[in-house]
Amino acid sequence: MKPTPWLRCLKPNPQAQLRLFCFHHAGGGAIIYNAWPAQLPHLEVCAVQLPGRETRIRETPFTRMEPLVQTLTTALHPYLDKPFAFFGHSMGSLVAYELAQALRRMAQPAPFHLLLSGRRAPHLPDPHPPLHRLPNEAFLAAIQQRYGGIPDLIFQDVELKALFTPLLRADFTLVETYHPSTTQPLDCPLTAFGGDSDHYTSHAELMAWGALTNKAFAVHLFPGGHFYLNEQRLLLLTEIAALLRFDAAVM
Repeated sequence: MKPTPWLRCLKPNPQAQLRLFCFHHAGGGAIIYNAWPAQLPHLEVCAVQLPGRETRIRETPFTRMEPLVQTLTTALHPYLDKPFAFFGHSMGSLVAYELAQALRRMAQPAPFHLLLSGRRAPHLPDPHPPLHRLPNEAFLAAIQQRYGGIPDLIFQDVELKALFTPLLRADFTLVETYHPSTTQPLDCPLTAFGGDSDHYTSHAELMAWGALTNKAFAVHLFPGGHFYLNEQRLLLLTEIAALLRFDAAVM
């Protein structure tokens, strides 16, 4: 694969029948998927790296979904040359969903499977008050209370906090100002994942994704909260491997 700042593919696998694109959560980066290639050896795992973090820390992060998706359709087009699937966690679920819809509108290749994690279906109203306009300290505290996942070091180190907060605010602006471009069902299987003690995303909210596909749909819950995928990585990847192995077999 030709290198691009948009993708981190730690273990290129040109023999793989299926390429898995992974989209990170708000405030996160491609690094959260570093361990996935070793546990999904039959796939080519490519973590999407959005601007404003890690190797792209000097770039301005997106604050609106539409221009992000427009840019992604161009940036990822050269890498849609073999069958592929999308996995997204939290914010990444919305990005993956909108990208799948954009590819359909453009009559481009579509994902063979959409794997969405830790996020209610986009047509459901947000029952929680928005956070992205809060002052810095209140903003970080509210996110930590609602989701967890912010390392203690961020709160303790003034420089890290100053670096991290604008990125997180940009991501939350993107999510909290987002409205789905369409709720027309997609023509690919869709599987929703979540933590059984995630107080932010309920089983019913995951089930609502089923209205957005004309194909097979299922929900899988794992022990844990919003970031269950870190604690239950092996269980999650075993499930993903089984789903995508089946997809590859029926291509």
